[in-house]
Amino acid sequence: MNTTIDTQLTTLQNKLQQLLKQYRALQAENEQLKKEIEKNKQISTASINSLQKIKATNTSELEIKIDKYIAEIDRCLLLLNAAV
Repeated sequence: MNTTIDTQLTTLQNKLQQLLKQYRALQAENEQLKKEIEKNKQISTASINSLQKIKATNTSELEIKIDKYIAEIDRCLLLLNAAV
């Protein structure tokens, strides 16, 4: 009977050691994934900031073009009114 208990304890100890190895491996993987998430967050933030700058630039360029078109239309209207 003593041999059976020793065998069971040895089996339990081996399983516990395997479980601890898996736990450490999962902890390491979890840390790596957390680092990747943080890196991706930083990349996303940088991308969003870049897109906002591009949008602001494009918006101001579009406003300038619209202002030029309006000025040209006003000039054409003045020429048409002067001809009448």
